[in-house]
Amino acid sequence: MTVTVKRDGDVAVVTIDNPPVNALSQTLRQDLWNAVETLDADPAVRAVVLVCEGRTFIAGADVNEFGKPPMSPHLPDLVARIETAAKPWVAAIHGNALGGGLEVALGCRFRVAVPTASVGLPEVRLGIVPGAGGTVRLPRLIGPALAADMVTTGIPVPATKARSQGLIDAIVEGDLERGAIDFARAALDQTLPLPLCERSVPNVDLTFWETTRKAVASRARREEAPLRALACVRMAAEADFNTAMAFERQTFLDLRGSSQAGALRHVFFAERAAPRPPELAGIEPRRIRSAAVIGGGTMGAGIAAALCEAGLPLTLVERDSEAVERGLSNLRTIFDGSVKRGKISSETGAARLSSVTGTTDYGQLAGCDLVIEAVFEDLDVKREVFSKLSAVCRPDALLATNTSYLDPEQIAVGIRHPERFLGLHFFSPAHVMKLLEIVPTARTAPATLATGFALARMLNKIPVRSGICDGFIGNRILKVTRAQAERLLLSGATPQAVDAAMRAFGLPMGPFEAQDLGGLDIAAFQRRAARTRGETPFAPVAERLCTLERFGQKSGGGWYDYAKGDRTPKSSETVANIIAEEAAGTPQKPWDEASIVDCIVLPMVNEASKILGEKVALRAADIDLVEIHGYGFPRWRGGLMHYAQERGLDEVAAKLDELALQGLADTPCDRLVNAVRATSYGDEPV
Repeated sequence: MTVTVKRDGDVAVVTIDNPPVNALSQTLRQDLWNAVETLDADPAVRAVVLVCEGRTFIAGADVNEFGKPPMSPHLPDLVARIETAAKPWVAAIHGNALGGGLEVALGCRFRVAVPTASVGLPEVRLGIVPGAGGTVRLPRLIGPALAADMVTTGIPVPATKARSQGLIDAIVEGDLERGAIDFARAALDQTLPLPLCERSVPNVDLTFWETTRKAVASRARREEAPLRALACVRMAAEADFNTAMAFERQTFLDLRGSSQAGALRHVFFAERAAPRPPELAGIEPRRIRSAAVIGGGTMGAGIAAALCEAGLPLTLVERDSEAVERGLSNLRTIFDGSVKRGKISSETGAARLSSVTGTTDYGQLAGCDLVIEAVFEDLDVKREVFSKLSAVCRPDALLATNTSYLDPEQIAVGIRHPERFLGLHFFSPAHVMKLLEIVPTARTAPATLATGFALARMLNKIPVRSGICDGFIGNRILKVTRAQAERLLLSGATPQAVDAAMRAFGLPMGPFEAQDLGGLDIAAFQRRAARTRGETPFAPVAERLCTLERFGQKSGGGWYDYAKGDRTPKSSETVANIIAEEAAGTPQKPWDEASIVDCIVLPMVNEASKILGEKVALRAADIDLVEIHGYGFPRWRGGLMHYAQERGLDEVAAKLDELALQGLADTPCDRLVNAVRATSYGDEPV
C-alpha cells in the first residue's frame, strides 16, 4: 500500500509512502482517492491531515509515466475530489511540494510546512504547464502577480517566504505530524475558508498583463511554455473556475507532445543520469571530508567557494603571503556578492570564510582528502605543484588538476600513486557554472573516477566524463564555433548579424559578444600553444585584433567598441576594415539568420560526432549537457546532438556537404555518415 490511514481522535492522518520522492503514480492516485471516499463516509472523522514518509512531500509526477497516456484516476480529478471532500484536508509539507505535489496541496483546505520545506510549480522547465489546476487555484490563493511569477519561472519558493505570501498557512517547528493535527483541530473551531475553487482572483492593474507578458517573453527566449503558462493564469483571472480549468488542461495536453517538451524531457533524464554513469555502477567512491585548492586566482577562488558551499573545511595554498591574502580577498568578494544578492546570510558568508585556512605551506595538506590544483595554464608550473603534493599528501588523497586544454597525462608525469589523479575542468565562474568535465588518465583508478562524480554531486554540479584531447569536449567544439564565426565574416556576414542570429537561435549571447566578455587573449594563448604542437588554428581576424591589444570589454574594444563604463557593444570601423582586408578575394554572399545558424551549428555537430567516434564522449547526451551547461546552448532545443537528431541527420549531412563545397566547413565525418544510415547515433535512450 502506498497510502495508510490512522486516527488521532477526530482527526485522520493519511500517510503517503512511495519512495524515493512520493511521486504521483497511478497506484498512489488511486489509493488517495479511496482514502477520501473512506474518510468522507466515517462520521467520527472531522478533519484529515496528509503527510508523507521519507525525505519529502509529494515531489511531482512519476517520471516513469512521462510520455505515456495518463491513467485514471487523473490528477485533476483527484485534486478536485480532495478539494470537495466533506472533511477539510490539511497538507503537512516537508522537503519539496513540487508540480502535482503542490497541486494536491492546493486542493487541501490548508497547508502547513516545516521551515526548510519549499513549494513550486516547475512544469515550464519540462516544456509544459501545470495540468491539475495549479495555474487556476494558485492566483486565487496568492494573487495573479505572485502566481504568474511562480508558474512562468518554475522556481520553488521557500516555506518561510510562502508563509508571508499566504501560500502556506502555518510554519510548524518540531514534529510536523503533531503540529498539523493540532492545527487541524484549532481550525475546526473557526469558520473554515472557502475551497479555492469557490474563491475569486484579486484584481490587478489594467497594464499588468501586457507588462508581464513582455517580461516573460524577454526571459523565455522563444521558449513556449512560460508564455502559455502566463496565459493560463490570465484565464484564471478573467474567466470562471471551470472555464479556466478546461483552458489549462487543453494547454497542458497541447504542450505535452510538443518538440520543446520532448527536448526538455530529454535534458531532464540526461541530467538525472549524469551523476551516476552506468560504467561506474557498484564502484565505491572515496570519502571527501576535507579539501584544499592550490591557487587563489579567479578560478581557484571560485572552486574554493564551491567547496565551502558544500560544507568542506578548506585550505587555500598560494606561493607567498601576499598571494594568500589576495586569494582570501577573492573568496571574500564571492561570499559578499552572495550576501548582497540574498543568496546567503551575512552569518553564513562569514562562517564560510572562517572555514578557510590560507597558507604557503604545502605541509598543511598532509591530512587532506582532496587537493585541486588551479594555477596558471602552464605545464611546468602544474608539474611543480604536483611534485610538491606527491611529497606531502597521503597516498590515498585524491589529486586533481583544473585545466581547460593541457593534457592531464602530461601533468601527471612523476606523480606518486598516479591512480589517485584525474582532471577536473571547472567552468568559470566555478562557484556558479553547473558543468564539470571529469577527465581520467589511463592510470586513473575507477574509485578515483567515481570519487570525481561523487564530488560533483556534493557541489551540485552536472558531471560529464571526457576523454583526453585538446579542449576536451566543450572547448574542442568551441574552437569550431569560433572558426565558423570568422568564416562567416570573411564571406560577407558582420559580427552584429552573426551575434543576432545566434541569439535568435536561443543562445544568451553571440560568439563575438561572448569573446569580448571573456577576453580574446585567452583564446590567443591557446592558439599559441596549438601552433607549438604543429597545429594551424583558424582565426585570421582575431589574431590581428589581439596584435592591436583589442582583447574585448576589458581593453575598451575587441570585436566591438565600448565606451568607458558602458558594456554596450558598438560597431567598430577598425574591425570592419580588418575583416575587409582579410576577406579580399573571398566570394561574398548574403546571409540570413537560418543560414548563419547552419554555418555555425552544423559544423559543431560534425565535430561532436568525431568526439563520439573517438570515445572522447561516451554518450550523445553527455555532449548535450556540456553544451547546455557550459556554453548556453538553448535547453529547450535539447542540446546540440538532440537538436541534430530532431532536425534530421540526413538533412544535417546534406547541409554540411553544401557548406563544404563553398569552402565553409568540413565534409560530414564517418561517424555522422554512419549515423545517417542508422538514423541515430546509437546511444541508449536518455
